[in-house]
Amino acid sequence: MSTIAIIGALEKEVAQIKEELNGARVAQEAGLTVVSGELDGLSVVATTAGMGTVNAAAATQHLISKYAPQAVVFSGIAGGLNPKLHINDVVIGKCLRYLDTDTALIAGLEEFASTPALADVAAVVLAEHGFVDASLDVAAAEMDPKQFLCGTIATGDRFVTGDAMRNAAIEATHADCVEMEGAAIAHIAAKNGVDCLVLRAISDNCDEAYDAFCEREFDLDEYARTAS
Repeated sequence: MSTIAIIGALEKEVAQIKEELNGARVAQEAGLTVVSGELDGLSVVATTAGMGTVNAAAATQHLISKYAPQAVVFSGIAGGLNPKLHINDVVIGKCLRYLDTDTALIAGLEEFASTPALADVAAVVLAEHGFVDASLDVAAAEMDPKQFLCGTIATGDRFVTGDAMRNAAIEATHADCVEMEGAAIAHIAAKNGVDCLVLRAISDNCDEAYDAFCEREFDLDEYARTAS
């Protein structure tokens, strides 16, 4: 039976996956709570890594080393950078770029990527759920509240809020959204020769101060569930 590893930075980002597993078992490993079970004929291991690139990389390497998954999937939320995207739209990480480090220096690559075949599967599933491909049907995307985009995700270790940080992230990476884990997941997957897929649902537009963002009420559950 094939094994898939699923990772999120926050507990809400993997809660739905855990709820769907049959025969779920919980183990404490390497500082992680790992839930394993079966889903649609697959063996699944799922965990909450915590925020940031180090936590993401450590969790990914542990799951790969212990469970030898055929693929690693990262699911979660992100801040939107592309003006075409709306809150709760989804970005499939075709390309993943570090925001605040020299990727070529530390990895020998300019960027990382989700496995194309898995990105294609994600696009098909999103279309089946009524999402419009924002890159193909501009008119429909402008009218439809549910969109997805196979694009670029930027990963940094600082929370991007406010116009100055938002504009700097766009200039540095030309990304469609920004978050804190995706490139690290793809980086470790590439080092181990394991397929990966990074999916992000847009939760905000990175256009407000950090304090205002923290005080604003928004439905994290809904956005995380969209990605799941």
